[in-house]
Amino acid sequence: MAAAHSRGDMTEHDHSGQGQEQPRRELTKLPQLSWYVLGQILGPVALLTLLMTCVILLTQSLRLLDLVINRGQSAPTFVYLTVLILPGLLVIILPIAFFFGTLFTLSRLNGDSELVVMASAGYSQRQLAMPVFIAALLVMVLTWTCALWLNPAGQRALNAKVLDIRADIGAALLNEGEFNPPAPGLTVFIRQLSSDGQIKGILVHDSRDVKRPVTYLAERGVLAQTPQGARLIMLDGTVEQSAQGGSQLSVLKFQRDVFDLDQFAGPARANLRQTNERFLGELLHPTDPALTDRIRNAYLAEAHNRISQPLYCLAFAMIALATILRGRRQRGALAIRLTIAALAAAAVRIAGYGVAGPASNHPALISLFYIIPLLGAGLALAVLMGYSPSAILARRRTSEVPA
Repeated sequence: MAAAHSRGDMTEHDHSGQGQEQPRRELTKLPQLSWYVLGQILGPVALLTLLMTCVILLTQSLRLLDLVINRGQSAPTFVYLTVLILPGLLVIILPIAFFFGTLFTLSRLNGDSELVVMASAGYSQRQLAMPVFIAALLVMVLTWTCALWLNPAGQRALNAKVLDIRADIGAALLNEGEFNPPAPGLTVFIRQLSSDGQIKGILVHDSRDVKRPVTYLAERGVLAQTPQGARLIMLDGTVEQSAQGGSQLSVLKFQRDVFDLDQFAGPARANLRQTNERFLGELLHPTDPALTDRIRNAYLAEAHNRISQPLYCLAFAMIALATILRGRRQRGALAIRLTIAALAAAAVRIAGYGVAGPASNHPALISLFYIIPLLGAGLALAVLMGYSPSAILARRRTSEVPA
């Protein structure tokens, strides 16, 4: 009896040990599948982000290229300016790349029957949604980082550098053999510029006063940056000034003459920062006493717009899951669902952009920044739970069939 009892205890112990071991094996399998799905999602998202950024960056950098070429700036300056506009582009690109990357990955897993194999192994839809939401969280963090910190910092540096380039009129004059009009009423010609900074053959025509234009001719000179600003120092030349409609011409020789270039420089830096240059705290609590209520409302709308930008990742994640996990697996039906998903995501995102303008004038509409992405996520969740119009009609038809 004792032996039997002991064997019974051993049997119960063995069964209980096997019952504990099986859930442990399942727990070790599930994270591996989750990491696999997460890796499959992040790859296309990163690739789409890179491709979309390169394409959009080419179009956005054309205006910077024109500025750099006309102002005689170097290639590193162009690269620096290009990098500064990247955060603003990523705020728009990251959620869109996440949506299409997630939709592509889930569609491929579904087409290759990998989701069916995962489901047969006990991998539920909730567990499948976990790596999707983890990827969405990563993209949200990157989007928030760009929107709240990197973009305003980059815009500050970009605008400051552009103003410095436009104010540096001297850099616009260093083009040999060309008639450079750095400002209305001023034409500068330089025949040769040596490696040590010496200029040979200078012509400066100042026609701001149409009745009394002045022309400077010099054999040599140098462009100098003095504490008072940019100065063109001309040596061994003449000053020709006409009067009375050109009927009189006076010529004056000089050994050294200094021409002030700062009078043609760009506008001075504005004291009031633009909206895209302000950080979140400066938008929510501006301290400028001269701000009007209209500007304050625009700042408030911009602040909430930045905060709500990453929320579209949640809506896009739900739309992608509802598209793949609900409905038939036929190719024709899947193509229709993918098209509807793309249109739904576009409608949600365009609605968010459309609110930005009215919300700047009507603060009561600021709540729409959060309602639109959350509403899109809620509708996708309803479809995922089986409350789509087609599913409801199918259930009604089934209930109407007589037993």
